Amino acid sequence: MTTAAETSGSVSFDVGLVRQDFPSLHQKIRDRDLVYLDNAATTQKPQAVIDAISRYYGRQNANIHRGVHHLSQEATFAYERARARIRLFLNAADNVEIIFVRGTTEGINLVAHSYGGSNVKEKDEIVISHTEHHSNIVPWQLLCERTGAILRVVPVDDDGQFLLEEYAALLNDRTRIVAVAHASNALGTINPVREIARLAHDHGAVVVVDGAQGVPHLPVDVCELDCDFYAFSGHKVFGPTGVGVLYGRKSLIDAMPPYQGGGSMIKTVSFEETTYADLPAKFEAGTPHIAGGIALESAIDYVIGLGPERIAAYETTLLEYATNLLSEIDGLRLIGATAKPDRDHVGVISFVMEAAHPHDIGTILDTEGVAVRAGHHCAQPAMARFGVPATVRASLAFYNTHEEMDALAAGLRKVNEVFGG
Repeated sequence: MTTAAETSGSVSFDVGLVRQDFPSLHQKIRDRDLVYLDNAATTQKPQAVIDAISRYYGRQNANIHRGVHHLSQEATFAYERARARIRLFLNAADNVEIIFVRGTTEGINLVAHSYGGSNVKEKDEIVISHTEHHSNIVPWQLLCERTGAILRVVPVDDDGQFLLEEYAALLNDRTRIVAVAHASNALGTINPVREIARLAHDHGAVVVVDGAQGVPHLPVDVCELDCDFYAFSGHKVFGPTGVGVLYGRKSLIDAMPPYQGGGSMIKTVSFEETTYADLPAKFEAGTPHIAGGIALESAIDYVIGLGPERIAAYETTLLEYATNLLSEIDGLRLIGATAKPDRDHVGVISFVMEAAHPHDIGTILDTEGVAVRAGHHCAQPAMARFGVPATVRASLAFYNTHEEMDALAAGLRKVNEVFGG
């Protein structure tokens, strides 16, 4: 089957062709065509990814790395080919810098425990920003509790923008780790990772990037960003749940102790001593999500086929169209700088309405077949910064359409009608 990803390189972005590759989009919810705008929570999957999972379990199902039989060798080849493909996608220097994990959360926790546990001491400092996802807050709080280190928080302005001058003032010779999102899941704000990394490295700190909302929307080059660690989740980038990637600079991960013990991550085991496997196996204890890793390659291939730059350009036009529509709705307030064209954002629209609570808004939209997220988005400090307990979040992907933005706006006008706004 020819996919949109295979045919889009020589033509303008054809969202109708893209949508043909996603079977889940062609269904009705409450007798309405599905309008799926919860992509920051998880994305829908192209048929190529579904086929890759089915192919593994139907024809390749075997454990990897340790088997001499044909199926094991075939599965091992497919799994390691996926690692190599992801290395190229991120422009990492070596395949061993690509560690398969369950997702962004596990990747950050791995760094906090393994690198942090070995390199962070009492009164050292860890720097994060005010708009981080809980997965890039709590692991560092736990590390501070274990070590006596101090957590520092970079403020953001009223548009949700990372304040570089305040950040630079926080850095000192006790700063060991700087951990920031590539893009905010709650606001869509893109952080200036390259400059953040430059300033951190000037003080000898390492930089950890939560890339969960970066990889689905932006070209990612870890060498250009000059980060030391970059984590992302497969299910955010049109791949399976339960699999993700941690990129780690080889010189750092080579020196880090294992995160978990068990099979695959060892060279030798005796009751007296255990020696550990070389990278990346040292950090991949036990049987991994083999089908997930193989299918993640298919998802990455799909994104590469469409072109990350073309995805970003299309989503920008869609975001501008949607925010213009929403800004005309009575009583609706956009949170952050979504509506400002001079600010860089991924496709996240976060808002509140005078007429109704976010959860009521989400419920009304669901009756119209429109799927959004309502809540604090695992970013309670960000909500507190903007003085709201929760927002409605409409998060976009390259398969969303201008007509779906019209449906969102119509649903929000219905909210005003129902609640008298």
